[in-house]
Amino acid sequence: MREVTPAVVVLFLANGLVVGTMYVMMALGLSIIFGMIGVINIAHGVFYALGAYFALLLRDSLGFGPALAISPILVSLIGMGIEASLMRRLYRGDPLLALLFTFGLAMVIEQLIRMIWGPSGFSFDIPRYLGGSISLGNIIYSKYRFFVLGIAVATVGSLWYFFEKTRYGMIIRAGSRDAEMVRVLGIGLNRILTMVFGLGIALAAFAGILSAPLSEVQPAMGTSVIVAAFVVVVIGGLGSFWGAVIAGLLVGEIVTMSILFWPPMAEASMYFLMAIVLLVRPRGLFGERWERFE
Repeated sequence: MREVTPAVVVLFLANGLVVGTMYVMMALGLSIIFGMIGVINIAHGVFYALGAYFALLLRDSLGFGPALAISPILVSLIGMGIEASLMRRLYRGDPLLALLFTFGLAMVIEQLIRMIWGPSGFSFDIPRYLGGSISLGNIIYSKYRFFVLGIAVATVGSLWYFFEKTRYGMIIRAGSRDAEMVRVLGIGLNRILTMVFGLGIALAAFAGILSAPLSEVQPAMGTSVIVAAFVVVVIGGLGSFWGAVIAGLLVGEIVTMSILFWPPMAEASMYFLMAIVLLVRPRGLFGERWERFE
């Protein structure tokens, strides 16, 4: 039985923030895609895994930094190609078609990963310059985890600025609520829809790369995290930016603290939280009304 001291509690709280940032980036990608396109992207988890595998390929030749920057772009380009060539045909049909398509897409990409890289996992070493720990009094914490927290804060801040302060961000927010009015203003939505899908996919791939040094890179690595991301989206409220951020951090802390105090409850804790939130507020903590793209 682990001795629970104040230092151990602080350490687990910090770990909860790191886990929560992975959920936040995944949930933001899901929310962005759903808010603008109206598609629940079941394939989000495999793009998370694909980002880690691409970084694994690029790391040895280019280094971790370039791999972290280039891999999400490559995965995003794949996602945009799929959206423009295949998914776009399903937008005007039954929403169930798009849901089934992304489910099938997840199965296909995961099997392709197994065919190309094999079913076994790969270790992803922490970069040398981010190795080691930082001592803060009685607490010793990983430099890499501090790095993940800093990158996550910068990513969330940049996304907020993009959606709130830039022209394209305003068009995306307007299009998610009234696509017909955006068309009337003479703004073509096809390219914007593709960009939005690519942005959501890039966030998933980025999260996959950041998580790779903390766990094994293997074909099904996105399965558990995509389930948690959907839970986060439901708790925060579909389409809510800050709902996804707050819910992601909250779920990360609850899961991590459950591991410390009641390990058998760790996996179920997020579902209990979701049930409580839905009973009190069925639309989620910060749920908004979002119009499906027509």
